[in-house]
Amino acid sequence: MQEIERVHYASTNAVPKPGAADTTFFVQVDQAKCQSCGTCEEVCSTGAIQPSDGQNGPRTVVDPTACMNCGQCLANCPFGAIYENVSFLDKIEAALADPKVKVVTMPAPAVRYGLGECFGYPTGTYVGGKMFTALRQLGFDKIWDNQMTADVTIMEEGTELLNRVSGKNKAPLPQFTSCCPGWIKFAETFYPQILPNLSSCKSPIGMLGPLCKTYGAQEAKIDPKQMFTVSIMPCIAKKFEGLRPDIKDIDATITTRELAYLIKKHKIDFKNLKDSEPDFDLGESTGAGTIFGNSGGVMEAALRLAYEVLSGEKLTGDAVNITPVRTHTGVQAADVNVPKFGVVKVCVISGLHNAVPIIEEVIAGKSPYHFIEVMTCPGGCVNGAGQPLAPDTLQSSLFKSVIARMNRRFHMRTMG
Repeated sequence: MQEIERVHYASTNAVPKPGAADTTFFVQVDQAKCQSCGTCEEVCSTGAIQPSDGQNGPRTVVDPTACMNCGQCLANCPFGAIYENVSFLDKIEAALADPKVKVVTMPAPAVRYGLGECFGYPTGTYVGGKMFTALRQLGFDKIWDNQMTADVTIMEEGTELLNRVSGKNKAPLPQFTSCCPGWIKFAETFYPQILPNLSSCKSPIGMLGPLCKTYGAQEAKIDPKQMFTVSIMPCIAKKFEGLRPDIKDIDATITTRELAYLIKKHKIDFKNLKDSEPDFDLGESTGAGTIFGNSGGVMEAALRLAYEVLSGEKLTGDAVNITPVRTHTGVQAADVNVPKFGVVKVCVISGLHNAVPIIEEVIAGKSPYHFIEVMTCPGGCVNGAGQPLAPDTLQSSLFKSVIARMNRRFHMRTMG
């Protein structure tokens, strides 16, 4: 195994064969390192991790179908016992070294707020300008920005919501967001009856891949057959999404950690880089695209659009900030008054386990909401398992896991 930013990888060239994404373990437990603390089970929303011996021994991901590939088990394991099984690093480096291949990169909003941690910056520091420069020094031919298609998502998803509310679109309410691949797999696997409620929009990266090889290729005068697209994500589940048969234009996906590894491997002096911007063709974006990385961000951006379209009024000043829908964990419901329309009832869900009672309400026909956002990772993409591991979080998890083990042992002894 190879260690990359304190996370172990089975290989830097472990890419599933076409059609094998559904049967691939994107994360797995190293039995030799597992201390059976149970932390991974506590953060898993689907029960995909279980004791391998059926009792209380080392854990294992029992079935790739049950695993949402979110990697929260990896991000929270206090012993570093969970590793990644899929990496495109070698494939990307080969493409960068081939003069016949035009390599295009597509970073997500949250990456630019996590990457700096790998280079000594405080948590949450924006390093987008240096990131774009580093990508050019790595040899990427084009830098197109996933924030741009986050804006496209808002226009499409927001318009779809308006059409559902008005009755022009006969699809049912409430409408669920469709950006998060862990959430989409969860719905497909456990609640297929709500699939008509999901927005028909692809995720931002699902939109940008095709745009790269059509409009982008035309604007940049690049033969799409020579183009190799690389999405850079804060999320392990995005590797799964990029391999889905309905997502055909993403050739490789890496996480924030893996990008940091490439920068360090090529001895790029990140802290002393000058800032630059993404390429214009598919690189412009608004603040709405930026807030996608936080739980409630998709909802807030969509509500801004809906508010302006329904009311005919322009949001300005503090009115742009629709703070009631912002949340870090749990469930946040809000009523948003829209002039000339009335109340739009919305719900923001952070963490898949919190989605279950809301989904059950929808299935029972008792949901009061028009629009529901679901993010798999607590707090949203900024806390995705592809981001740098947080030392303070790991220390806290370690303390909690030790206490939990002590309590379990005490309980077993007293019961015995």
